[in-house]
Amino acid sequence: MSFIIYVLINTVFVLLISPLLMGLIKKVKALAQGRRGVPLLQIYFLLAKLLKKENVYSTNSSFITRIAPYLNITFTAAASLFVPLVFIPDPVAGIGNVILFLYLLVMAKFFMALAGLDAGSAFGGMGSSREMSISAVIEPGVIIVVAAIAFVLKTYNIPQMFALTLASPIFNSATLLLISISLFIVLITETSRVPVDNPETHLELTMVHEAMILEYTGPNLALMEMSHAIKQTLLMGLLINILFPWGLATALTPGGLLLAALMFFVKSLVLAVIIGLFESLTAKWRLFALPKLFMLAYALAFLTIVVELLV
Repeated sequence: MSFIIYVLINTVFVLLISPLLMGLIKKVKALAQGRRGVPLLQIYFLLAKLLKKENVYSTNSSFITRIAPYLNITFTAAASLFVPLVFIPDPVAGIGNVILFLYLLVMAKFFMALAGLDAGSAFGGMGSSREMSISAVIEPGVIIVVAAIAFVLKTYNIPQMFALTLASPIFNSATLLLISISLFIVLITETSRVPVDNPETHLELTMVHEAMILEYTGPNLALMEMSHAIKQTLLMGLLINILFPWGLATALTPGGLLLAALMFFVKSLVLAVIIGLFESLTAKWRLFALPKLFMLAYALAFLTIVVELLV
């Protein structure tokens, strides 16, 4: 019963807060660039408007274009069960395994890239090609980063990772502070942000993520945008709760859950400000220069393992 309650609470919380975090980052970037920016709740209104419109399909598209949005939101919603944001559940068969979590995110990315190719447009094909090229370089680094975290905490289960860091202050494990830089690079890369991608542009020379969903309209576009927001929230939650898990509830009490939700919002607000400032202070990198950034994440993760072995 406690796990069922966890599923309901965590899923609803992820769905509610994900658009808000996207809006927070947009607001921070606007303020950093001297602009007023859109209201924080604008994304909610945008999603509601898209849900009221009709889907329009290219005459060249197949069933892949039609099912990709539903597969994307399904995979990311399933992945949300693996990253506790307000309450740490008891271990349940396979739920929380970090390798399975990565596979769910990769499947969502695969179908998005496949949908970009399906319509036969030049933009979609270009975006999918770039996305797969970037993924081919970053994915080994992601595996090493995850392996380093699992090696330091001696578990592959994400809720258990959070429980361990909650019980022991972060300052007792300097290697986690080191791996946090790699996690931040993974977050920036997997959410298509500067310097890897620019989510605010539709220029053919720069866009990657936006090119793959350019053919979508109406509810399908809303599902794609929502799945992208959920993915960002989960990666932010992974980084936040490994470094600063304070406030996570270990018991199903209304007060504890409310405090945990408030604490996560505050911590995610700080991280959203950091991401917004980082994007505003960083220029978009050339595609062939991106491996340097990925190698930094790989090197820091490998160094984490070496330091942990020596200590």
